[in-house]
Amino acid sequence: MRPASPSGGVACALPDRLPEETYRQVVEEMAELSPVVQALPPTAALMELKGALRYHRADARQLGEMLRVRTLSRVGVDIRIGIGPTVAATSSTRINAPGGVLAVARDQAADWLGALPVNALHGIGPRQAARLHDYGIHTVGLLAAIPTEAVQRLLGGRAGRTAADRARGIHPRPVVPRALPAAATVRQVFPRHLVDGADVRGALLDLVVQLAHLLRRRGQAARGVTLTLKFAGGATWEKSRRLPEPSGHDDDLRALAYRLMDAAGLRRGRPAALALKGEDLVGVDQVAQQISLDGTREARLVAGAAIERPRQIRTPSHRPGHRLPECLMSPRGDRLC
Repeated sequence: MRPASPSGGVACALPDRLPEETYRQVVEEMAELSPVVQALPPTAALMELKGALRYHRADARQLGEMLRVRTLSRVGVDIRIGIGPTVAATSSTRINAPGGVLAVARDQAADWLGALPVNALHGIGPRQAARLHDYGIHTVGLLAAIPTEAVQRLLGGRAGRTAADRARGIHPRPVVPRALPAAATVRQVFPRHLVDGADVRGALLDLVVQLAHLLRRRGQAARGVTLTLKFAGGATWEKSRRLPEPSGHDDDLRALAYRLMDAAGLRRGRPAALALKGEDLVGVDQVAQQISLDGTREARLVAGAAIERPRQIRTPSHRPGHRLPECLMSPRGDRLC
């Protein structure tokens, strides 16, 4: 008798510390295979297979292999893909790094789950696993055999019911389409704690340039900016402010970032890391183009757009060792040095 083919959902486990832009590209690859994708940043994503299998004329395992090949070839990231009607999230964690595909058929899901150690069940953390071990519950099969009320007394009401359901292969929550959060973050971790304010400002300016480049590459603009400082000893300071109007330009982001840094009032604090986040992002096509009477600012914006082009397109004339012009010309004939 031929075993039933796996169907249902696909869970993808991504490497830790994956850059936000790379995570976004992986999610976009998933969206090309299925219209229902739920982003769970920073290291996971879910995909519903209903409809996708018939459209691609492939079974679930083939679709998983296709996704893995695409992320490897197009994004350069290997991922762990779990496939199954109720066990996709758990199966994705049972694959050895860096990546692979594990598909569990519907009629095999109960036996496959039952043999796993209880800490392998999706959603069971170290503390919950330790409490279950104290009561002799070491496998998912044993957890499934215990009445739900007893599991709730051990792990708490909601957590206990969720764990008991998942141990029995019951996972009623559907895959809900959800795009990535409308935010972009860049970070700088210092190899040593900085004391010099000029060095901190320089690092902040570098983050501003990175964030502006990321937004322009995505075709987005930020309505707000958040600055986070982490200090030696573990203390954290964070503050957010809104931009007068959505922007992805260096000048606008730099002015607001400097105001946030001034608000931090650094005196003897020794920052160990900085993070700059552009929040409430919108597409540049949704940003109103207002007439400005500030010629200096307009010239800087033109210069920023011109400087951005060599970063995006490396032409034969733009090669290592080739000097770019020291001054650029605006459309009005102004020298932008």
